[in-house]
Amino acid sequence: MAQKKQTNGAENHAGTTLDQYFAKDPERLAQNLARALEELGRAAASWTEAREKGESSDITAAPLADMIRTFSRVSEYWLGDPGRALEAQTRLFAEFMGIWANAIRRMSEENVGDYAQASTTDKRFQDPEWGRNAFFSFLKQAYLVTARWAADLVDGADNLDDITRHKARFYVEQMSQALSPSNFLLTNPELYRETMASDGENLVRGMRMLAEDIAAGKGDLKLRQSDSSKFRVGENIATTPGRVVARNDLVEVLQYDPATKNVLKRPLLIVPPWINKFYILDLNPKRSFIRWAVEQGHTVFVISWINPDERHARLDWADYIDQGIRFALDTIEVATGEKQVNAMGYCVGGTLLAAGLALMAAEDDNRIASATLLTTQVDFTFAGDLKVFVDEDQIRALDAAMRERGYLDATRMATAFNMLRAGDLIWPYVVNNYLRGQAPLPFDLLYWNSDSTRLAAANHSYYLRNCYLENNLSRGRAILRGKALHLEQIKIPIFNLATREDHIAPAKSVFLGSGFFGGPVEFVLAGSGHIAGVINPPEMKKYQFWTGAKPDGELDDWMAKATENEGSWWPHWHDWIIAQDDKKAKARKPAKSRKSLGDAPGDYVRIRA
Repeated sequence: MAQKKQTNGAENHAGTTLDQYFAKDPERLAQNLARALEELGRAAASWTEAREKGESSDITAAPLADMIRTFSRVSEYWLGDPGRALEAQTRLFAEFMGIWANAIRRMSEENVGDYAQASTTDKRFQDPEWGRNAFFSFLKQAYLVTARWAADLVDGADNLDDITRHKARFYVEQMSQALSPSNFLLTNPELYRETMASDGENLVRGMRMLAEDIAAGKGDLKLRQSDSSKFRVGENIATTPGRVVARNDLVEVLQYDPATKNVLKRPLLIVPPWINKFYILDLNPKRSFIRWAVEQGHTVFVISWINPDERHARLDWADYIDQGIRFALDTIEVATGEKQVNAMGYCVGGTLLAAGLALMAAEDDNRIASATLLTTQVDFTFAGDLKVFVDEDQIRALDAAMRERGYLDATRMATAFNMLRAGDLIWPYVVNNYLRGQAPLPFDLLYWNSDSTRLAAANHSYYLRNCYLENNLSRGRAILRGKALHLEQIKIPIFNLATREDHIAPAKSVFLGSGFFGGPVEFVLAGSGHIAGVINPPEMKKYQFWTGAKPDGELDDWMAKATENEGSWWPHWHDWIIAQDDKKAKARKPAKSRKSLGDAPGDYVRIRA
């Protein structure tokens, strides 16, 4: 019995031996594997049926072709010269020889670490068996050196322009994340142990979830990141009291109940992105920017965009400005009697707001007295990894796909955003959901992230071409209603917030955009990223923000002279608003005469894709 427990001197973290890697009940394991295959067949059937019925279509040809072209450029450099090719192969061979020599040392010496070390923050390789078991240790190290070698090939290819190099780095990172041994049952010690311990029950549960998620995505994988059954919009999420005070075919306008006797005279209009739903600003009472703003004495109005369908196919940015922003301004004037407001735009909602301000400046519409832009890009020179998905071929393929239905499926854009942080938002959930068979825990932020929206064809096409592809907005070449948009004509005060770790609207890009406006700009850099850096209530006492001089020159130079402030940027913003106009008025309650419109958060936000 003592020999059976012998394992070359290594025990796992649970104190058991290699017998944990053998099936306890082979017959039951075989039955569960058959059941898992059955569930996998259901998943495949859902995928096929959606395409046969025309409910889903694949538009991966253009991105795949672009990836192949990009890698061909990298290969062209290294294979075009025999000396360079030999150099590259020799470097990889030397790395593998280093792993082999290190393994020999470990057989005779104690306390010898791995040749290739994973980052201490890399959650994929936390299990002790990745270091103690020779098989899994080799897999991990071989993966790490190969992934780093591939990244070095991209960085060392001198024939690449900046755009191609950016794409190559992104594609290499995606492939490296996908091919990690932690993502596969037979090469992940944790997964393998759990499969043997449960005789494959985890795979049955996982394949069942996979089939459910493909069915929920109507032929595409709708990756579940949170237990959606625990959340109800309007009940335990998006609960700040208010009413729907206006509605058209594109938006509902929400007005929130006051929390103070007196309020700032100028109302606050929030223009959220239509790519996600507005309640990121009202997740729960403790983290709700909307509730906090109301408590500071703002009369808050919010645009809630409809989840578009084929009826909205031809609505472009001019329609979103007219039926969204201008419709909301008309509604505010009727509700409060005020002709001037403070406006706030978040992400692409801020980009639309900037375009709207330029159009309104050209038409002498001065109802917006100040504008706050949260993680907003108006110049897309340094727009980050999303530019990988934007070139003429890929946009043409998207246009063709959108013409069939009039919109882009919600899953497409959600997948693109998740790919920006695949190591956090894709592969951990693939492993936990479909291989470990564990349903995700409830998390309001990830519930919101998965509550995706479709994208109207004309609107999305205009955005991709005029912003990401041609950068027309900052260059004065974007046309709406026959008028060229000039950001320098926007003379009102601008509060421009970037976040330091933003992967969607990089801080460098937001900072550069500050220079295109014609009026004073207060640039603020917040800690953390695109969501956490914005949704940062003062009570949480997290992160920090930097303030400084006029945003000229380079971001690094501005940062060198900036002042670091602890905590949330919210109070600083509120002080800035008061500095623009501190006049007060009696609190305004939402009118209840149009009872049919209902309470906040309204109906449009509840439409699921």
